[in-house]
Amino acid sequence: MENKEAKVLIFSINDEYYAADIMEVERILGYEEPTKLPDAPSFVEGVINYQGKILPVISLSKKFNLGESKYKNDRKIIVAKEQNNNIGIIVDVVSEVKDIKLDSIEEAPEIVAGISRRYIRGLIKIEDKIIIFLNLSTILTEEEKTMI
Repeated sequence: MENKEAKVLIFSINDEYYAADIMEVERILGYEEPTKLPDAPSFVEGVINYQGKILPVISLSKKFNLGESKYKNDRKIIVAKEQNNNIGIIVDVVSEVKDIKLDSIEEAPEIVAGISRRYIRGLIKIEDKIIIFLNLSTILTEEEKTMI
């Protein structure tokens, strides 16, 4: 059996670790304050100018109901590739890019799954940490994408 690997970007929000397939990430930007949009969903922080285009920016801590971030200084914006439009995702700290063996990724247990199964690919065990492996392209529902 081959030991296949995936290259993932590891980042944290409120001391919780998350990972995303590096192929879903276009770029990592330093944090800049987004321009607020009226009547936007609560997790939409606003928009920024990204390569001459408008980039909607969302807060994963608000989207996942994790509370307000404690870390304001190291924040980054991950530009996630979407089919038609990119989205910016605010995270507290970008840790590293790492090769993960596919057999170290476990399916999320049913109790965790629920609605979040849509955007959780699985759980990665590294050393003494459990990292939630996200599917960035499904974080927003089609309805949320049209609202933005």
